[in-house]
Amino acid sequence: MTETATRQHWMAVLARATQGEIDALLQQAGPLPTHELLKAPETGTVMVEGRAGGAGRRFNLGEATVTRCVVRLDSGAMGFSYALGRDGRKARLAAITDALLQSETDAGPLRRGVALLAARQRAARERASRKAAATKVDFFTLVRGG
Repeated sequence: MTETATRQHWMAVLARATQGEIDALLQQAGPLPTHELLKAPETGTVMVEGRAGGAGRRFNLGEATVTRCVVRLDSGAMGFSYALGRDGRKARLAAITDALLQSETDAGPLRRGVALLAARQRAARERASRKAAATKVDFFTLVRGG
């Protein structure tokens, strides 16, 4: 996986994680690093698009509330985050985690923690998918003889 794809992966995992999960991840890495807020957590809305049938024509589904944050660590690493909802603390913690993960040194425990979070999220998606599949109903048309 390229460096960009790897970063996109961990940012997606952090975006789906809860504040508590990110907080626990950072606590395992030690004390919260000194950082500067370049963009304090701010909340806005984004337009969410859908596709008819999952692959058809695009349409505007509606708006979603998103909080974003940008931080810079003392090391100079910058971290970014976008999180659904209004949780400014989650956005700040995710941005700090993003900045720490970009470090080549000392990021091993964080990377393992993110991999564990990704596995948990994947398992939860699979459980939900199996549950939905179990309730699937196939409709068919019966043609009477003629």
